[in-house]
Amino acid sequence: MTGHDDIWNTLYEAWSSGETSGLATVVRTFGSAPRPTGSSMLLTPEGRIVGSVSGGCVEGDVLERARETILDGTPQQATYGISDNDAFAVGLTCGGTLEVFVEPVSIRTFPELAEVIESARAGIPVAVATVLDHPRPEAVGAHVVVRADGHYSSLHPLGAPTDLVDDARHLLRTGDSGLLTYDTEGVRIFVRPLVPPPRMLLFGAGDFAAALTTIGRTMEYRVTVCDARPLFTTADRFPDADEVVVARPDAYLAQEAAAGRVDTRTVIVSFSHDAKFDIPLLETALGLDAAYVGAMGSRRTHLRRTQALSEAGVPALALARLSSPIGLDLGGRSPAETAVSIAAEIIAARYGGRGEPLSHRAGPVHSLHAVR
Repeated sequence: MTGHDDIWNTLYEAWSSGETSGLATVVRTFGSAPRPTGSSMLLTPEGRIVGSVSGGCVEGDVLERARETILDGTPQQATYGISDNDAFAVGLTCGGTLEVFVEPVSIRTFPELAEVIESARAGIPVAVATVLDHPRPEAVGAHVVVRADGHYSSLHPLGAPTDLVDDARHLLRTGDSGLLTYDTEGVRIFVRPLVPPPRMLLFGAGDFAAALTTIGRTMEYRVTVCDARPLFTTADRFPDADEVVVARPDAYLAQEAAAGRVDTRTVIVSFSHDAKFDIPLLETALGLDAAYVGAMGSRRTHLRRTQALSEAGVPALALARLSSPIGLDLGGRSPAETAVSIAAEIIAARYGGRGEPLSHRAGPVHSLHAVR
């Protein structure tokens, strides 16, 4: 439940007690909207607020809608933008537009919530599909819970589009929220994946890895540091790591991939300067469908590395996926500054960013589509 643990855990507490909460979710954005789709704000039965949908711009109006939906049990939809007549009261000063769905959440309106929470806590990815528009008004606000294996459950006879499960499974694989529109049926459904945090696998127990561990955790990755040298690979040297593993890097990566613990969101970085570890590791990594594979080293090291990988049989197309020398050109030199440049490249790879100053180009501030 990446980034939303507090909201979902708090929601489940109220649900379990038989109370009704108000859940507001950003289901669509345009332009420079302040928060991405899937961002949520929860109003608990006792009046506590958890989360945010806009960073403060429209929270007051959304909060009032949440109060209303708790009282009357009816979902609401609202669109906010700078062009609103009440722009100064509830508009977005950043100039973007966002669409928010506000729903009452209780055992009656969301009977599948227990299954969602149990799966998420067990590390089983699930996608929650919420009906926003439907020819049958009683279906609005209903939910379908979809798992990666195609299993789905709902206590509501929605008559939902047959493509919904496949579409939800695709979003579940990428970890991205998405709004699905089925024009022929007049149906709109918002899909929000609840997945374990993406993994960041760092190989080479040095200062640069330690710096990226701290940033990676802030970016909500589950960070593992792996090195074959037990003297350097200790938990006290990497306090921000979720795991510190003493193992041969390529063997550990192959083991994790075989166990299904490497996916299309996984980030793999080699800080090793020893070819006997570096080359087998990258050979393994470039054979996986990971989000990002990077390796530290000079341009001379990169040339030697790519030659060795090519001789090992790594195809040119796979080699082209290797980010080396690693990071964006920010001009920094220290481990912390280098870690920022690597993190910046990882973000750019995910969202299709170009790594240039926003002040140097026109158009939307935020990318419209994530690469992964």
